[in-house]
Amino acid sequence: MPLDFITEVDFEQAIAPIPDHLDFEVEFEDTKVHDKRYVVNARTGEYIGIVGDKFNCADHTAFFTGVQDAMTEHLSDDQLVNAQVTWKSARKNAWALMDIVLPNVTTTITTDKHETNISQRIIALHGVDGSCSNMVFFGAIDFFCTNGMIRGEHDKVKRKNTTFFSMNTFIDELLASKSAFDQQTEQLQKMANTPLHVNVPDLLQSIVKSEKKAEKMFTLYNQEVSTRGRNVFALYSAFTNYATYADERNGFLLRQTHNDNDAVNMFKREHEVATWIETPQFKQLVAA
Repeated sequence: MPLDFITEVDFEQAIAPIPDHLDFEVEFEDTKVHDKRYVVNARTGEYIGIVGDKFNCADHTAFFTGVQDAMTEHLSDDQLVNAQVTWKSARKNAWALMDIVLPNVTTTITTDKHETNISQRIIALHGVDGSCSNMVFFGAIDFFCTNGMIRGEHDKVKRKNTTFFSMNTFIDELLASKSAFDQQTEQLQKMANTPLHVNVPDLLQSIVKSEKKAEKMFTLYNQEVSTRGRNVFALYSAFTNYATYADERNGFLLRQTHNDNDAVNMFKREHEVATWIETPQFKQLVAA
């Protein structure tokens, strides 16, 4: 299973170092198929993917350093100090994710039973094997249980996986990110203030479209209720728990394969949750 590399960085002083296993140049080598090329880790010589003969990309270091430089230039020192950076990788290090939490950009969500701190989160995704485009997402993290949450497709900054990553749209989103985070936390507080008096098993079945998954999610929801109270935020927290853990804590284990795709599959869960909270069924819970 891919390892998570977690560091705490003061962006006033330094750029978060790229982990050694992701710091390599990319080379391409022709295959015996006329329109396909191998992707090669130039440092180790390992073959890590097959792409079309027109495919080109920046290496991980160039992409992530560009994202960090934009953050350093356009966010305040107060926002960036003590930033916590988690690195995840998959697909023989061809797929990489940089997850940055800004603990100084924080608000408190309070229910009738519990309160938790929510901090801003910026997630940058990069692939050198054609498995994904360069993307940056915005979201939040719940420090009570370190659940991550992204806000949906509309908050994604995406660019074609070319040699140089264009920062213009990303910088625009970055400048607006604090306001967007404030709006997100206002919505989370509204969830915390909204009692949940519906048939939750039926609701879950209609949202997740899987009887087995809905049953497991109902168990997880009841665990959240015991801490957070019977409100919409507890249901939302069950969703984000599913997107954060895959072990005995929630029963949603990943299917074991011979591929190193666990980090990819967990990130897909975050997208799945973003889809669930955009459904009419979920939105209706806090529509009033």
